[in-house]
Amino acid sequence: MSNASVAVQFVLTGIIWGSSFLFMKVALDGISPGQVAWSRLILGGLTLGLFVALRRDRLPRSLRIWGHMTVLAVSFCVAPFLLFSWAQQHVTSGLASIYNATTPIMTAVMAGLLFRVERLKALQIAGILAGILGVVVIIAPWQGLDLSQSLVAQFAILGATACYGFSLAYMRKFVAHTGMTALVFSFLNIGIAAVIMLALTPFVALSPVTLDPWIVGSVLLLGCLGTGVAYIWNQTTVRAWGPTRASTVTYITPIVGVLLGVVILGEHISWNEPVGALVVFLGILLAQNRLTPPRRRGHSEGADASPAPSSDD
Repeated sequence: MSNASVAVQFVLTGIIWGSSFLFMKVALDGISPGQVAWSRLILGGLTLGLFVALRRDRLPRSLRIWGHMTVLAVSFCVAPFLLFSWAQQHVTSGLASIYNATTPIMTAVMAGLLFRVERLKALQIAGILAGILGVVVIIAPWQGLDLSQSLVAQFAILGATACYGFSLAYMRKFVAHTGMTALVFSFLNIGIAAVIMLALTPFVALSPVTLDPWIVGSVLLLGCLGTGVAYIWNQTTVRAWGPTRASTVTYITPIVGVLLGVVILGEHISWNEPVGALVVFLGILLAQNRLTPPRRRGHSEGADASPAPSSDD
């Protein structure tokens, strides 16, 4: 696959994932948070399953791989999707997209401290601390911490990005070289999560709904594109560029999320939110060693690519 094609998929992934916060906000006008998470996973699983059937890709037979993918289905999909959906009842879509950008910081923490798949250097530790500082600026404790629902929701979103960080580090340690294509990996990840949500239907998806074309359209786009096609594009980017470069999609999503929130939903942002986001981005650059002199091309690319699944899409 050409680098130009990968670059297009990278940008489209950032735009779609940045738009997902708008889709969730609109959908919550007519359905519950559990129904938002349920719908996006069912639709995403069906979309990816259709692609797998058309491609006639083979699913892995190893029970070990299925076990690891089940862990990822919970930590990378079910838990964070529920947390994000619940939290967006109480925070703006733009703020949710800004907090989502903390994912690389969470990944560095999990990879270095929990799974120990990499040794944190001084600059990376400084990046993690800068990311924490950025989060503090976004929360703005000087305005008073009254433990309101909004503050709890902000911590719920940080819990969701911690789930993402855990999952990305877990992928690197346990499923980096399983031989799955990007499509099969995405299908198992979303498909198993969809099965889990089906089992949870009585608890999360049976409350009354109020539907209109905007809500239905948002759910379809969130599920089929944001939780379906975009996952294939993201995995393709990871395999072509390596996980470090691919993770810079988090630079695009908050820009898209904030702009759509302001332009379409009429949301307002406080000065501390973009300032905190810039501090978080500085932390990401430090945590990913992007402010250090580049190493030799061959060595750098080998280090970048190692965490990604080994086969091509």
